[in-house]
Amino acid sequence: MSFDDLDKSTSPDRGPAALGSNLKRRRLFQGAIAAGGLAAAGAGGLGLAAAQESTEDVGALAVHPGLLHTQADFDRMRAKVNAGLEPWLSGWNKLIANGRAQSTWTARPTAVIIRGGDGQNYPQLYNDIHAAYQNALRWKVAGTTAHRDKAIEILNAWSNTLTAVNGNADRFLAAGIYGYQFCAAADIVRGQSGFDLGAFQDMMTSIFLPMNNSFLTNHNDACITNYWANWDLCNMASKLAIGLICDDNAIRDQAIDYFWNGEGNGSIENAVPFVYSGGLAQWQESGRDQGHSIMGIGLMASIMEMAWNQGIDLYGANDNAFAKAAEYVARYNLGHDDLPFTLYSWGTGQNCAYQEHTVMGAGGRGQARPVWEMVFHHYTARKGFAMPNVGTICGTNSPEGGGGDYGTTSGGFDTLGFGTLAHVRLTWDEMPDNLKPLG
Repeated sequence: MSFDDLDKSTSPDRGPAALGSNLKRRRLFQGAIAAGGLAAAGAGGLGLAAAQESTEDVGALAVHPGLLHTQADFDRMRAKVNAGLEPWLSGWNKLIANGRAQSTWTARPTAVIIRGGDGQNYPQLYNDIHAAYQNALRWKVAGTTAHRDKAIEILNAWSNTLTAVNGNADRFLAAGIYGYQFCAAADIVRGQSGFDLGAFQDMMTSIFLPMNNSFLTNHNDACITNYWANWDLCNMASKLAIGLICDDNAIRDQAIDYFWNGEGNGSIENAVPFVYSGGLAQWQESGRDQGHSIMGIGLMASIMEMAWNQGIDLYGANDNAFAKAAEYVARYNLGHDDLPFTLYSWGTGQNCAYQEHTVMGAGGRGQARPVWEMVFHHYTARKGFAMPNVGTICGTNSPEGGGGDYGTTSGGFDTLGFGTLAHVRLTWDEMPDNLKPLG
């Protein structure tokens, strides 16, 4: 099975209630209806109220820019690159060498995108999304308006062309992965002259959001455990990002609630089912293979970073369970075999046929993916925790690139990347000596 071939088996309606057809083509602006606070149930030891305590007015509009990057992040990137400091300069050079980061990029907007089955054409979408993101990032660091204008051009072209995302079950992967990535790019140029925010919001709420809701509610009519964590996580990420880009707190809150309480494998207790002593935790897909395990680390980190930038701490959920899982996945992919593994069982298909993993899945072990800097620098630079395995894998893969630097197939575009430029906060020499153990 290739990295891009995920289980496509097809149970009754499970999960949070769908938003309903009345959300089609919906967008909210300043003065729109504000949602209530986040639900307080099932917060796994942290509590939604506590997780959000730094956000005093939950009815307020989202912070912009505030998906994967804030203005403070852009200011830091610009200052470090202008000063010629490492590793940010190497991260910058990695960005500007990418063919998608050029203002000469030619977009290929398409009315119907297909992922899975006959007529697949989805590389046109993911290449253009990464070109929009990379050009927007390049503008924010260097101030080059040609790159800003290219990002706007790409986003507007797709907003005014795309009508559907189709295919077999993989269409839900497309709706999730490319939904959150689209929003991350748009958030950077939001408010710039010429960017049609309304058309973009319409595209996200009429095409992507209904698919995200459908999957998180029904899981393609499969057993609730049939689909791996990645499937939930990408649709959770898209739903959260859409809530933020549309300043719609109801959508945002549903995504956050699913993180805590969702029945599928993307919720925190299902994605990290076994926590061990010594700062390690088993990831839900660890018995499957490492390509998908690393992909899952990147997706959950993106969800947590978007929430963090809005004043909501998901990183600390369940006593930093995600950090322990990241350490676990990183350690195995560094070549260590001294990790505990608990038998993991689940049901597949529509009838929940029994399956189990008894050992670690070695497929794709050691592959490079640009997911680690975001994780490492939250837990170390922001929170002061030691992450020796994630830190080592960061050093091994530095500088992180982005879409186009890790092959041409979709697996190389699952994360927007460029974490060395965007997420490094301290050099190795600046790291404090008294980092806390994860436990």
